Amino acid sequence: MDLPTDLPAESAQPERDDLLELCTHSWERFRTRMAGLTEPEWRWQPTADGRLTLRWRVAHLTALLDEERNGPWLGLPAEPAAPAGGRPVEDALGPAEALAAADAAFARWRGRLAATTDASLATPIGPAAGRYGAARRRSFALHVVDELIHHTAEAALLRDLYAGGVPPAARPPSR
Repeated sequence: MDLPTDLPAESAQPERDDLLELCTHSWERFRTRMAGLTEPEWRWQPTADGRLTLRWRVAHLTALLDEERNGPWLGLPAEPAAPAGGRPVEDALGPAEALAAADAAFARWRGRLAATTDASLATPIGPAAGRYGAARRRSFALHVVDELIHHTAEAALLRDLYAGGVPPAARPPSR
């Protein structure tokens, strides 16, 4: 694919808009893949490790997208996270409730990212980020996008494995 190299600077799309488009595309792809998610798929645990489940993936994404640090690390005012009904998403009654909480967390993340500017994203995060304070806010946004893409892809893979009939692994003997 050939990309144009002679675009004037003023016609270039802001980097923030590129990040927003990538987030939205990734989220829409994830939600399409989660359409029709059943209770048995939601509760399926292919190994003894509870982190290898759809429940864990959705809970992790929800927490990541709704962390209290997100606003300050993007240079925005702090907002408290909105917990999923006061309990972890992993303990949700079912897939619809958990995905609704994830949708709400994504909307809050996307809103925070949309409230930034390219100039702000080029600024170091600062003391609020501790040892990551010298990192640019753009780096933090890219970290969240990376988490979003790879965990949603893992969730899709888990659905594929379930659909393919991969049985749960034998549990290791108790000690």
